[in-house]
Amino acid sequence: MFSNKLQTNPSSRPRHRLPLTVALSATLAFASVPVAGLSQQTAWAEDIDTNVQADAAQQEVERTAAEYDQAISRIDDLNQQIADNEARIAEIEEALPTQQERSSAAAVKLYKTQASTPGLLEMVLSSENIVDFFTSLEYVSHIYSSNQAEIKRLSELKDELDQTKRGLSQAKKDADAEAANAEQALSAAQQARQEAQRKAQEEAARQAEEAAKAAEAEATKAEADKQEQADSASAPAAAEAAGGSSAGTVEAPSDDGADWASERDVFVAQWAGRIDSYLAGSPMAGTGKVFAEAAWDYGVDPRWSPAISNTESSKGLYCSGSCNAWGWGGCSWGSWEEAIRDHVAGLARGYGYTISVDAAKRYCPPNWEHWYNATLAQMNMI
Repeated sequence: MFSNKLQTNPSSRPRHRLPLTVALSATLAFASVPVAGLSQQTAWAEDIDTNVQADAAQQEVERTAAEYDQAISRIDDLNQQIADNEARIAEIEEALPTQQERSSAAAVKLYKTQASTPGLLEMVLSSENIVDFFTSLEYVSHIYSSNQAEIKRLSELKDELDQTKRGLSQAKKDADAEAANAEQALSAAQQARQEAQRKAQEEAARQAEEAAKAAEAEATKAEADKQEQADSASAPAAAEAAGGSSAGTVEAPSDDGADWASERDVFVAQWAGRIDSYLAGSPMAGTGKVFAEAAWDYGVDPRWSPAISNTESSKGLYCSGSCNAWGWGGCSWGSWEEAIRDHVAGLARGYGYTISVDAAKRYCPPNWEHWYNATLAQMNMI
């Protein structure tokens, strides 16, 4: 039977809010430390329509996640039903021999009572008074009813045993069918995530290469301008021009190493530990499992959201709102679990599978290059 270690409840998930585009102040462009505690003072935010539709690839990721969760939940329910049926069958089978003996004894007593009990008229005539008559009648009725109840109880136990066995057989068939559904959903989920991973990493590498070429062209132009100014201006002016033209480097994100071919519980166990190690000692310590589960559910690089929390708030130390470790404007949440799931969902729908130049430019327009490099460096640490 398909593995049913997971215990998921899709209906208990928090209602997801889509992301707000948040930017850091341009004055932090060349900061060498995380911008924790500062983005909420200098950030600007642009609301994104909360009803925006995810693209087809993201819809497939979320659809397969929901189907898989539902199948696993149904398997858990069926396995509990199977266990309950098996336990009840064991109880009935244990009780049957004793009840069989009691019913047999009751049948004998009933027969003897019927054979030895006088007729109603005889009972009336033999009774000294009306009280004596009713006492005798009640005694005989009690014997009849108690013995008949014992016999009836045996029949009821046998009927219940047959019915429970039929229910057990059907539950096992349903569980097998649901396991097949879960296998199919898992396979579809794995394929959707692997495809999203491949495309995102290729696109992120392409964008990083283009950004690097643009930076190189800018540096070449700046050098030419510097030389031109050096020919016609003083040395201080030339130095000032050179200082204002330096261009940074943009590296492509490394392969996240996420094994989307694994089952959900295996994936979560692997990444929960890695993220917990990364967040150790921070206000977000111990939330690795939530990050890993959200990453699976929405098909996102599991390193991305934790790394952004460092860039924006030193891992939740300087939040811009309650449990807002990612600089999302004035947003607040009631718990880290709700906040993490919302942020990961927002990344998936608003920014894609993993960090990219385009995502950085939209998440932090005035200071995207520094934000990109700082976040990528943290991702590589997880």
